[in-house]
Amino acid sequence: EKLVESGGGLVQAGGSLRLSCEVFGSISDIFAVGWYRDRQAPGSQPELVAKSQRSNNVDYADSVRDRFILIRDNTQNTVYLQMNSLKPEDTAVYYCNAHVLQQSTGRVLELWGQGTLVTVSS
Repeated sequence: EKLVESGGGLVQAGGSLRLSCEVFGSISDIFAVGWYRDRQAPGSQPELVAKSQRSNNVDYADSVRDRFILIRDNTQNTVYLQMNSLKPEDTAVYYCNAHVLQQSTGRVLELWGQGTLVTVSS
């Protein structure tokens, strides 16, 4: 079971990008999903960008609220992060995270994507 991300790249300030995160493997259910980012600056810590539990409620970081949208497509086992009105300070490596129910064992696994770089130029 793994998460595969795509969609990062270079964009000008004010532009938009959509990140994708697809769950691969034999899973029975997807519980919480989320996006985190790491600016990779000295002293910086990975921060939560957006998180969704099983319901449709989504929690957003204050810095991205009203600009970013987390979208779950349960039929495709895919989570998207639609990023609008991008700012240079959104430049970071973005990671998706999911808690899934492994079909073969019934265990709950926490998975991380490989990370995708988003660069916003001013």
